Amino acid sequence: MSQAADAVAEQKRRAAQSAVERVRSGMVVGLGSGTTASLAVQEIGRRLESGELTGIVGIPTSLQTKQLADSLGIPLTSLDERPALDLTIDGADQIDPRGNLIKGGGGALLREKIVAAASRRLLIVADESKLVTRLGESFPLPVEVVDFGWRTHEEPLRDLGAEPVLRVDAAGEAYRSDSGHYIIDCRFPEGIVDPEYVERAILCRPGVVETGLFLGMSPEVFVGRSHSG
Repeated sequence: MSQAADAVAEQKRRAAQSAVERVRSGMVVGLGSGTTASLAVQEIGRRLESGELTGIVGIPTSLQTKQLADSLGIPLTSLDERPALDLTIDGADQIDPRGNLIKGGGGALLREKIVAAASRRLLIVADESKLVTRLGESFPLPVEVVDFGWRTHEEPLRDLGAEPVLRVDAAGEAYRSDSGHYIIDCRFPEGIVDPEYVERAILCRPGVVETGLFLGMSPEVFVGRSHSG
């Protein structure tokens, strides 16, 4: 691993550990997806095993996170059983100065947003590279859609300033989310000037399930820095 990669990995580790410090015994915790969130899940598992935490139950935001939590012995529940969460720890692909986010690079945006919306607190863990002045400029906005008629969204997305591309898997086939939907990745060369407008314009289209814009959720952001202090 290069020195730069080592530095980023250390930033992610610091962010994850800082967020897990807010977890208390007996909590219902949303378990996020992605590389930084997985470090938080691993830390929760470690603290449960050591006895530092007890009585935790988790709600995973993806099948991959569920597998990780199972491997660590973290007790899991569902939103049907526990519809109100104490907090969720998750990652982000981009974070703007107002605390608005783009999420869904890993394809779990729908479940991530459902879990986040059900949580009293949303803790976002990230390295410094995720901080941006404007969303969408250097990372595409994922838009989750049903497969039927997915191409009907391309032109309206272009009208919003996006460059839409259907996400594909390693075999070159259309990627499907854990819920079985397609994802259209939308890069905005000029960035997303008005995220609230873009969110409303996309969500009103029949066949659109969700977007990766997480707006107005007032997340508590934990950014691992290159140097402490």
